[in-house]
Amino acid sequence: MTTYHNITKKLGLIVLAGLAVMSISILAGCANRNVSVAPANMSFAEPSPKAEDFIQKWFLLEPISVNGLNQSAVRNTVAKEYFPNQMTVIPRDGDKITYNEKEYVWHAVETKDYNYNLYYFAAKYGKSATNALFWTVTVIDCPQEIPNVRLAIGTNAASVWWVNGVEVIGIYNDRQATIDDGISKRLTLKKGQNVIRAAILNAGGATDFCARFLDANDKVLKGYTVNVTGSIK
Repeated sequence: MTTYHNITKKLGLIVLAGLAVMSISILAGCANRNVSVAPANMSFAEPSPKAEDFIQKWFLLEPISVNGLNQSAVRNTVAKEYFPNQMTVIPRDGDKITYNEKEYVWHAVETKDYNYNLYYFAAKYGKSATNALFWTVTVIDCPQEIPNVRLAIGTNAASVWWVNGVEVIGIYNDRQATIDDGISKRLTLKKGQNVIRAAILNAGGATDFCARFLDANDKVLKGYTVNVTGSIK
């Protein structure tokens, strides 16, 4: 005897089968028309980052060959001395250092984007961005003391950051340069010059970084100027 329960069950199976066939047809149609199917977690409302919200001027040292992205390897790498006054020097465009009998040059750089592309930087000077350490420095001038701010950064891949000589961020392992991936505890920017310094490590492929300050309300900090002396390239 066919019961109401059995009929309902059969109808449910028929509906599920129909939906499966329909989904396959839709996907096949998209493939035939060269249309990408968006992942379920994709957001279409995410705003594009505003380049002017980020620090866009830096001093960059040509990359030094190193290995390792995990925390232990990164800590050992940044603890090593590659040039005199490594944690205090404010370079100028064209300054040179020598490490392992090789010469490396500091360059004043500027980006029109929110991030800076280290892969292209390395290629421009005939260097490799694979298994590489990039030192970067910038100076910001504040018209008055600004308390309760945070440094927010993103790097591909690992990096360690200092503000006025104090370490404030460390992120490790292979990762994409995601905006605000690393955020410092609250700190105070001094009236006058403040020095931001970072060591960025890459294993291979694309590599870039971005950085900005957030105010006491975790909004983008405004009202300071970036002071990178020397010609901008």
